[in-house]
Amino acid sequence: MAHNLQQCQILVKKAVAAGAKALFLPEASDYIARSAAETVSLARSVQDSDFVKGLQHEARETKLSINVGIHEPAEGGKKVKNTLLWIDEQGQIVQRYQKLHLFDVDIEGGPVLKESKSVEKGAEIVPPFDTSVGRVGLTICFDLRFPEINLALKRQNAQIITYPSAFTVPTGKAHWEVLLRARAIETQTYVIAAAQSGAHNEKRVSYGHSLIISPWGEVLAALGAGRQEPEIATADIDLEVVEKVRREMPLLRRTDVYPEV
Repeated sequence: MAHNLQQCQILVKKAVAAGAKALFLPEASDYIARSAAETVSLARSVQDSDFVKGLQHEARETKLSINVGIHEPAEGGKKVKNTLLWIDEQGQIVQRYQKLHLFDVDIEGGPVLKESKSVEKGAEIVPPFDTSVGRVGLTICFDLRFPEINLALKRQNAQIITYPSAFTVPTGKAHWEVLLRARAIETQTYVIAAAQSGAHNEKRVSYGHSLIISPWGEVLAALGAGRQEPEIATADIDLEVVEKVRREMPLLRRTDVYPEV
């Protein structure tokens, strides 16, 4: 985790140098373990996590908001929470989202991953909240495949939706960009998807390809895979574009025919 904190500190410096108002980091930025047991054993509360406290210090010193995915111990000590924190410019944790949809897959010729073995699923959608870059809605990785959560955030006037992720290579190649662009188009929001990239250990490799997408579905910024050091992608968030897209193409839900999400 000390190494991962150092990597994130590099990204903080690059974000500050680029004039960014907020830094969006991937899911599970603190660690990705080799097994369910190791995942649970490494989890620390935010009060005891040197990783989290280090990022709080960076946010406070640089006046940069930081959105970061971490693990937290679940009640009972047998599982963890896959959570996403919003750390404000004063270094305070002001928002916390717990991943709703867990990644349990068995793909022929591909990965077999059972997140539910070690992770406790979340129970609520966090309402969008105001930040220096706009009104932000939080989701994590596998949530991307469920449009209901995204539509619920859009209904509550989210202007930006985050999808920090650690996609596998096979699912990333097949679905990553098309799903992200679909979520941006159907919610008419900016989509910010910070992605883990490369090998974590002998069992796990992540797809990478972080993306920032406009409310019209255009890719505004992208990172490739296989980079030797952490990199950032930057884009201007123009909230007037959100309003323009929604005004010119209003998506009026037929809630008289189907339920409101």
